[in-house]
Amino acid sequence: MSQLSSLSFRPYYGSLCFSVNRTPSFRRFNLLPFRCPTTRAMASQSHIVGYPRIGPKRELKFALESFWDGKTSADELQAVAAGIRSSIWKQLADAGIKYIPSNSFSYYDQMLDTTAMLGAVPPRYGWQRDEVGFETYFSMARGNANVPAMEMTKWFDTNYHYIVPELGPHMRFSYASHKAVDEFKEAKALGVDTVPVLIGPVSYLLLSKPARGIEQCFSPLSLIGYILPVYKEVVAELKAAGAKWVQFDEPTLVWDLDADQLQAFTHAYSELESSLSGLNVLIETYFADVTADNYRTLTSLKGVTGYGFDLVRGAKTLELIKDGFPSGKQLFAGVVDGRNIWANDLASSVGTLQDLEDIVGKDKIVVSTSCSLLHTAVDLVNETKLDKDIKSWLAFAAQKVDEVNALANALSGQKDEALFSANAAAHASRKSSPMVTNEAVQKAAAALDGSEQRRGTDVGGRLDTQRKKLNLPILPTTTIGSFPQTSDIRRVRREYKDKKLSLEDYVNAIKEEINKVVKLQEELDIDVLVHGEPERNDMVEYFGEQLSGFAFTSNGWVQSYGSRYVKPPIIYGDVSRPKPMTVFWSSLAQGMTKKPMKGMLTGPVTIMNWSFVRNDQPRFETCYQIALAMKDEVQDLEKAGITVIQIDEPALREGLPLRKAEQAFYLDWAVRSFRITNCTVQDTTQIHTHMCYSNFNDIIHSIIDMDADVITIENSKSDEKLLSVLPEGVQFGSGIGPGVYDVHSPRIPSDKEIRDKIKNIVKVLENNNVWVNPDCGLKTRKYSEVRPALSNMVAAAKYNREMLAK
Repeated sequence: MSQLSSLSFRPYYGSLCFSVNRTPSFRRFNLLPFRCPTTRAMASQSHIVGYPRIGPKRELKFALESFWDGKTSADELQAVAAGIRSSIWKQLADAGIKYIPSNSFSYYDQMLDTTAMLGAVPPRYGWQRDEVGFETYFSMARGNANVPAMEMTKWFDTNYHYIVPELGPHMRFSYASHKAVDEFKEAKALGVDTVPVLIGPVSYLLLSKPARGIEQCFSPLSLIGYILPVYKEVVAELKAAGAKWVQFDEPTLVWDLDADQLQAFTHAYSELESSLSGLNVLIETYFADVTADNYRTLTSLKGVTGYGFDLVRGAKTLELIKDGFPSGKQLFAGVVDGRNIWANDLASSVGTLQDLEDIVGKDKIVVSTSCSLLHTAVDLVNETKLDKDIKSWLAFAAQKVDEVNALANALSGQKDEALFSANAAAHASRKSSPMVTNEAVQKAAAALDGSEQRRGTDVGGRLDTQRKKLNLPILPTTTIGSFPQTSDIRRVRREYKDKKLSLEDYVNAIKEEINKVVKLQEELDIDVLVHGEPERNDMVEYFGEQLSGFAFTSNGWVQSYGSRYVKPPIIYGDVSRPKPMTVFWSSLAQGMTKKPMKGMLTGPVTIMNWSFVRNDQPRFETCYQIALAMKDEVQDLEKAGITVIQIDEPALREGLPLRKAEQAFYLDWAVRSFRITNCTVQDTTQIHTHMCYSNFNDIIHSIIDMDADVITIENSKSDEKLLSVLPEGVQFGSGIGPGVYDVHSPRIPSDKEIRDKIKNIVKVLENNNVWVNPDCGLKTRKYSEVRPALSNMVAAAKYNREMLAK
């Protein structure tokens, strides 16, 4: 049994009494024996696509990081994970959910779990073709001292990131992780019958990329015949273990697919049909509606019992269902939003479900979430400081489980009238609340009209002016913003927030940290400095706390990747900026050095996309409001003498609609929102933006249209995909800084490695426009890693300057 598998026959499974002590040892987590309850709510026709795996108070994060630091053992990590899983299964069973997922837990990422299952380990990790264990698994995710990690990119249009499989024509597949079967057995031993969840074979390949050294024209989809035998082995083991259902997640069915891609679905499930005989098979889609062609293909697949649709973001799918649904099949109706935290309108959802019931049959409809609840916070019960009215408008994962069950019960004639009345009252309260509306903000946003909101001078002219003022060398060096967030800095912020530290002591502590960061950068001879952001908890939350219209949670954590969790703000009302947010710290930092100091802001599109956004008005209206607030901040920074201002937009690509027909409209208002923030600054003020961990090649022209002076983009972790688009006729008039090393790995790149990266960059870009910087901020790294990496980066930049001068 592999380390990735469960420990289903060990005695310490069970619901967790989570200790506030963050040391991730199973002894300190007080794991209590889990006993199958004698009474449970009767299971209704209800289904949960997936559930958050982080633990109510980030228990998995602390266990992972302790294990990575060598402080705890693999057994202790597995014990914490087993406790989280059993707690989820018990919760869903007690709530009366009929179709409970297993294998939706992951130590890092579900796509990486599938890569392990298929034995699709890239050769550089030296895997010996045995059961994939933690060493290989985490090396693929994070890299190690000798080799870099695999690429990480956004999961569709969410803020979750997945590890991208690297495949080639000679990849040998084998059944190398039994995690799915082991976790099914683990749940069964605890008295819970679950639906094992697998990433579907076609989506797995469509979400993969050609391995390093493989021609980019290679199609991973050509490997479908080679991975299906492994899926057959997994299915056979699940059947032998007693599984009655299996769920294949095929989210790529919401893409605009061509005929060959659709044929791959038909072929795959035809090949699997005999293996799946005796099992009920659910094909789950999510995040958007499906096209008519995709719908026809999906509902024609052989051996399938039911189909899951996102009916929150996929409203057009409703029309397809109404026009025809396969007789005798089950519809898993995703009417409870898995992507946001607003309470479901139960009355409206029941109306939708009743309409569908008339089409598919009363016994063929299953109430479900629109997607995995992985993308929402865990439990509203843990929020004791939220405004009472706002809290009544919300539902986190645990509450969404109750909503699913309430809707299923109502559909079967067991409607909870009191619950429905309270739900209706909460919705009425939200609509009429004076906290939601600010007429001045709405008037300012409406006054934008259709104007371009663009700076008066073109970027080439501005750069000439800025070069004279800033006096920077060729290939100037900088970092993206944040420096390591030490335990001492986190303690200072926590104690100040808890009123255990005076304002004066807090300011002095942060000032001391900024001074340390500035001195380090000067010692390393970096050209444009940052203050390190020690005062900031999160690049979105920090600003949301200072803007009106935002609310904040204490434990509303959501997984972004691995052990990196974020706590998205809640945008409940109109947004404005009551007072300056960053001017004090940026001015203080600029006073410590003669070199340019960047003012650091998060852009309006990212603030919106990385928040739980209000759903009672169009997203672009909310984004324009945030843009106007950030415009005030940019103007105040400029007045304070800050000559370089970075407005980060890492989530620009993330918000791109999955359907091509909807993309142009989004890009138009998203790019315009960015330009609103800085359209009034002087030509001498240099505006930077930063983007990371998405495939930006397909929106490169929109990025250029943002009209920033300098664009820094993640490049190293994505195998320098950015560079591949540049020779294809794309001309950057702005400065551009493709990242020269991956900051999400503890690995320290050598001077030579970075030299070679810079050489590759200047081969395709104009020397005068190239900047040298890491992929992303340094918040998650340690100083012992940051200092040598940045030292090598600066040395590599200087070497290339000398070569170019010769």
